[in-house]
Amino acid sequence: MKHYPFILFYIFCNVFIYAFQGSFWVYVFCFFLFSAIVVWGAFDIGLNYFVNSIIRKRTRVKEVALTFDDGPTEFTPKFLDLLKERNIKATFFCIGKQIEKHPETFQRIIAEGHTIGNHTFSHADNTGFLSTSKMIEEIKKCDRVMSNTGNLKTNLYRPPFGVTNPNIARAIKRTGKKSIGWNVRSLDTITQDEKKIYRKVTKGLKKGSIVLLHDTSEKTYNVLEDLLVFLEDKKYSTFTIDNILTAKERKAF
Repeated sequence: MKHYPFILFYIFCNVFIYAFQGSFWVYVFCFFLFSAIVVWGAFDIGLNYFVNSIIRKRTRVKEVALTFDDGPTEFTPKFLDLLKERNIKATFFCIGKQIEKHPETFQRIIAEGHTIGNHTFSHADNTGFLSTSKMIEEIKKCDRVMSNTGNLKTNLYRPPFGVTNPNIARAIKRTGKKSIGWNVRSLDTITQDEKKIYRKVTKGLKKGSIVLLHDTSEKTYNVLEDLLVFLEDKKYSTFTIDNILTAKERKAF
């Protein structure tokens, strides 16, 4: 039950208010505290507050998923070269307008056996404020670009910035997508120090981890080079996100 922690919090607030005989400032305090938690739920996809998202694979095997957001870009071919050299398959959450800019690279991602996910058409900065209809349009427009460019359909979707809310939840449901999050966030788009990015990722790795990276810079490419060596040394294998869904479908039958 995804709202279970917040139901407990609601009960706690009511008990707290009752204990202090309904003081106005207690009401104000609880209101702002509850609002803060709702905002936290919107920005932390791992809480599954508005949307049930896959954030890791339940496994006893030493395996992780490498996922790349915001491409394809001019850097993506280098990432693909490295992954091909190591015989590793990854999952790419692509932006529709980026596919239009780099159609050949998108086709190469597909041809080399990587998994593709929808990351909206424009990855707008105001994604968290869009209406349900606008979010559906963003998702469907990206789907059309993927179909026209690579003859590909996907039910995988990653919310831009990991932001979720009721509008986004409805859009995901109405477009038949499965929300994909992560449990290891590299912060490679805001951290400039490659060593810090590397340490953050390797420190957070566990069996079944889903790692969030971006195929958008030379910096992340350098981190990936070191990360693949680390995975090999620590005897980690890799899986793609569709592998999780396939395993769940098998269990269902």
